[in-house]
Amino acid sequence: MTTVFLNGQFMPIAEAKVPVMDRGFLFGDGAYELIPVYSRRPFRLAEHLRRLQHTLDGIRLANPHAEAEWMRLIGEIVARNDGDDQSVYLQVTRGADTKRNHAFPAQVVPTVFIMTEPLVTPPPAQREQGIAAISAPDMRWLRCDLKTISLLANCLLRQQAVDAGCVETLLFRDGFLTEGAASNIFVVRDGVLLAPPKDHLMLPGITYDVVLELAAAHGLPAEVRPVAEAEARGADELWMTSSTKEVLPIVRLDGQPVGRDENAGRPGPVGRRMYDWYQAFKQTVMRAGE
Repeated sequence: MTTVFLNGQFMPIAEAKVPVMDRGFLFGDGAYELIPVYSRRPFRLAEHLRRLQHTLDGIRLANPHAEAEWMRLIGEIVARNDGDDQSVYLQVTRGADTKRNHAFPAQVVPTVFIMTEPLVTPPPAQREQGIAAISAPDMRWLRCDLKTISLLANCLLRQQAVDAGCVETLLFRDGFLTEGAASNIFVVRDGVLLAPPKDHLMLPGITYDVVLELAAAHGLPAEVRPVAEAEARGADELWMTSSTKEVLPIVRLDGQPVGRDENAGRPGPVGRRMYDWYQAFKQTVMRAGE
């Protein structure tokens, strides 16, 4: 049975209980992170914890643990569960108050929850064939840089993709690409990698950073700048990236093939190279124990 961590204790998941007055349950008042684990080694853990701190600062919630304690707890939860490759989910809410009040309570102990599931990355056939996506207006709030547990808008947008038989929904706001419902999006045009800039309208993805680092290391031209909707729709290649999807090609958008000429509707060469670079980088990092 899966072992989880809740408020200072490790326990079977069936025994984990949160009070109904918890502000995470009532208001979605909290932060979360999802950390991939390869060969029982958390990938880019320090970067994930820095992003957690950014979110906690943004919602004015004190971090309940120092970085070293988070690392210890995550290592412990990985060790207590089966599987070399895992997906660790951690969540911090403001805690349980005695009444329902929108204003922050004066003295409440945060709720800390950590669990793990098997890490499921895209199967080879999906990676080789690519996936289909739809697009939608980005109707979320204006602090998308915060990884909060208030994800109803993202769920609705992702469900639109599921209803259409697709994997992801690309989001456009005021004529520009922001991100996917649960991913970052990259565009390739004329051999140049285009990435929307980090700002309040997109989540600063950990995989997003790795992709840009790898582009620089391997001499792939890249531009971080606002990407117009027309550029995305006219892309030679589109990719979605995330901790679980890694680097996954999008080959159809709104029913139309992505790309031009003989490459239309098929994964492109730049994306294939980036996927290989990513796998090699991942193995190097895991061997080094980072």
